[in-house]
Amino acid sequence: MRDPHLVLVKPMVSEKSIILMEDNKYSFLVAKDANKIEIKHAVEALFNVKVLDVTTRNLKGKIKTLGRYRGRRPDTKRAIVKLAEGDKIEIFSNLQ
Repeated sequence: MRDPHLVLVKPMVSEKSIILMEDNKYSFLVAKDANKIEIKHAVEALFNVKVLDVTTRNLKGKIKTLGRYRGRRPDTKRAIVKLAEGDKIEIFSNLQ
């Protein structure tokens, strides 16, 4: 298993992720090559919680234009982690 800090890149904070926190679900930006098992072990190791379910999605980067030049944002992978009843991740607690 990889180091948990390499699997979880950063927490995702958006309107949708704050709404999901009411259902005990938390969103993270993860490494592109991370699988669901690695994500589950990383969250459990870093935050001392019990993970019930992991959902992942791959997002393609948008194409952006600046004048006559075209560029592209990087592709990302995001994970939504559902925790057991009563568990919380404290870094998200002040957002609700």
